[in-house]
Amino acid sequence: MKVGTDSVLLGSWCAIDQFSDTILDIGTGTGVIALMLAQRSDAMTIDAVEVDEQAFEQAVENFEKSIWKDRLYCYNATFQEFVKEIQEEEETYDLIVSNPPFYTDDFETLNLARNKARFTSSLSFEELVTGVSKILSKNGKFSVIIPCKEEAQFIAIAEENNLFVNRICRVRGNINSPVKRSLLTFSFRKTATEEAQLIIETTRHNYTENYTRLTKDFYLKM
Repeated sequence: MKVGTDSVLLGSWCAIDQFSDTILDIGTGTGVIALMLAQRSDAMTIDAVEVDEQAFEQAVENFEKSIWKDRLYCYNATFQEFVKEIQEEEETYDLIVSNPPFYTDDFETLNLARNKARFTSSLSFEELVTGVSKILSKNGKFSVIIPCKEEAQFIAIAEENNLFVNRICRVRGNINSPVKRSLLTFSFRKTATEEAQLIIETTRHNYTENYTRLTKDFYLKM
């Protein structure tokens, strides 16, 4: 199972509170983040939703092979369909995470699966945040990883849905490279925003102490 840096960052960085009994991973792909959260928490329910059928089937297989299989469940549906079902059942999640689509239509390719996985035409930021606001518990938290250039827009969309940014971590590949990713955590509570920066490498394949400390539990060699 190929593990992307963005998924590892989000799965490692998002805070899991003691009361986080129900967790949802939106756009789980092959299930990496959901599996990481199962490893990190005692949550009884860890759900995942994935629209692409092949990725969904791989996620199910990965879940079934894991020691946490009794706590993991994947749905093959659009997020919009999933939200509607969860609302009808009057359920909510204490922690919601997503490594969402983030390229625009200008970059679409002929590969439909890749388009679904990585382009905002399949799930816009507005649709993502609006859906999250409907199924996040009162004291719940929502964490995402997005391109840094989209940070201000995403925060504005969240505020329109009464979700306020509590934590920000801006990520750069090395000390000389620009910030590429923003890790964000939101809740329905307005708090002072905790801001930090994370540098991944000192030189190629030589990882910083902070990155190693954050992700070491999820790599065989680190």
